[in-house]
Amino acid sequence: MSKITAADVNKLRQMTGSGMMDCKKALVEAEGDFDKAIEILRKKGQKVAAKRGDRDATEGLVVAKTADGGNKGVIAVLSCETDFVAKNAEFNDTINNFVDIALKTGASSAEELKNQQLEGGITIGEKITEMIGKIGEKIDLSQFAVVEGDTVVAYNHPGNQVASIVSLNKAGDKVSEAGRDVAMQIAAMNPVALDQDSVPQDVIDKEIEIGKDLARQEGKPEEMLEKIAMGKLNKFFKENTLLNQAYIKDNKKSIQQMLKEIDGELTVKDFKRFSLS
Repeated sequence: MSKITAADVNKLRQMTGSGMMDCKKALVEAEGDFDKAIEILRKKGQKVAAKRGDRDATEGLVVAKTADGGNKGVIAVLSCETDFVAKNAEFNDTINNFVDIALKTGASSAEELKNQQLEGGITIGEKITEMIGKIGEKIDLSQFAVVEGDTVVAYNHPGNQVASIVSLNKAGDKVSEAGRDVAMQIAAMNPVALDQDSVPQDVIDKEIEIGKDLARQEGKPEEMLEKIAMGKLNKFFKENTLLNQAYIKDNKKSIQQMLKEIDGELTVKDFKRFSLS
């Protein structure tokens, strides 16, 4: 069995918000596998934060921007090892420059962006290598995504630790205003998918399994477990899918309802959210 270190326990605590001893026990039971440990905590009824792909980087900056015309946007993470480096003005200028170049050149992936030329005849990838040598920390363009649509809105939370970008299927001033509200919702509420049809089947299967296990621990009859689990799954969809989430500015309506009030056909086409915390 792999050795469970204090750093491992603290990492799981940061990821889930669970107590140190609960995290240690879960890691021991999972033999050091973080995904399994998170599932163990949830099955034991712990209220934990979902582990998402946007938590890969430890320090750095997240920047989202839209192109002139507002129908395309880019979001990227330039990661590093310490917040001391991330707070440096040059580091901030660098990630903003990279995003500007992505919008200008139409780069569609991190690798494609790393191959773009900078002034001085070096590529962005070579610039990152140069920064590593100069600063002495691991630095990488660790996350990158492009979003397109009739209206694309970017939101950068103060401090650039969280950013989001959203595309809608209509255009106009009211749509842009709504798009900003939705982008802020995404940053704050971290939805796992656009709607219930967009949730991966493996996530649905896992939620049903967890729902059954919790109901079983509560002493519910076996013939009721499926129904109870489906009820918990519907709650999961409501809380974790963007269009079904309660609108943070008016929790009496969902995001979908808010959009329909502006235009009956208005909806979200795509979104991305990256976070460093």
